[in-house]
Amino acid sequence: MTTRRNFLKKAGAAGAAGAATVAAPAVHAQSKTKIKWRLQTYAGPALAEHVIKPSIDSFNKVANGEMEIELYFADQLVPTGELFRAMQRGTIDAVQSDDDSIAAPVDISVFGGYFPFATRYSLDVPALFHQWGLNEIWAEAYGEIEGVTWLSAGAWDPCHFNTVNPIRSLEDLKGLRVFTFPTAGRFLSRFGVVPVTLPWEDIEVAVQTGELDGIAWSGITEDYTVGWADVTNYFLTNNISGAWCGSYFANSGKWDALPAHLQELFRLCMDSSHYYRQYWYWGGEAKLRVDGTKLELTSIPDEEWATVEAEAVKFWDEIAAETPRTAKVVGILRAYNAAMAEAGRPYRYT
Repeated sequence: MTTRRNFLKKAGAAGAAGAATVAAPAVHAQSKTKIKWRLQTYAGPALAEHVIKPSIDSFNKVANGEMEIELYFADQLVPTGELFRAMQRGTIDAVQSDDDSIAAPVDISVFGGYFPFATRYSLDVPALFHQWGLNEIWAEAYGEIEGVTWLSAGAWDPCHFNTVNPIRSLEDLKGLRVFTFPTAGRFLSRFGVVPVTLPWEDIEVAVQTGELDGIAWSGITEDYTVGWADVTNYFLTNNISGAWCGSYFANSGKWDALPAHLQELFRLCMDSSHYYRQYWYWGGEAKLRVDGTKLELTSIPDEEWATVEAEAVKFWDEIAAETPRTAKVVGILRAYNAAMAEAGRPYRYT
């Protein structure tokens, strides 16, 4: 296992060596050297087995020795909050995460992760990006940032609470210390939730020691997959978002240097990853609610939860007021959700 300290030492040494040989003549034999990338995901090892590892394994197999991607897990080389800058500097080559968690310096980063009530189902995310214009907006935003290329966005699971004690009313949210995403925490704090930021691998122990009262970071599939269902007791069926929005990013120099066929292979593997998650989460969320034995389901009554949805409308207005581009995204989200509601079943039931 590569440690962060050894990794940084090696990266520093490599940088120094590179600086000393900038003026050296090109050696033609180097063109045959295997290309190596370091890619770090936001996910811990158990979750990465599903959300990214199958696609990276496929890439390495099909690349047939021309290129190898080394996959690293949450905080393994770089803390998640520093991933963007590390990729920009070239310390790592690529990232899988939401824009929000890696502190991407773009105005649309608030829409990565869980933007409250933006989506109802996981298919909403690819529809918004491919058919409603978000692809172009994300490409524009990251095109203004030096050194990082945004590649593709996809959907993950919905955002629910899983907690030590039951949540059956909004009153139960007050003072609740939860691990969650930056923008989700910003919104939930309006209801008395106390967002807590910790390394991903520390969450399970933090719940056991009482540092955390629960987690608002995933759906029930992840709760069972990563072990959180073993340290919490209840799962709230109400959610603040129907799908997490995450992306793939790469250091621009490394991406531009790839031969066209390897770029295309990486795009295909990203699509494979997006597809895998669609059915893994969709099936898992239903099956574990019905057959899971570790978490008791609770709900906040619809009439009470409606106040949370109403507050989201105000939150959207605040975000729209930040920049013309955030206003454009909010406008698309409003139009999309209105179209889904008008279309009716199966797109929207209420």
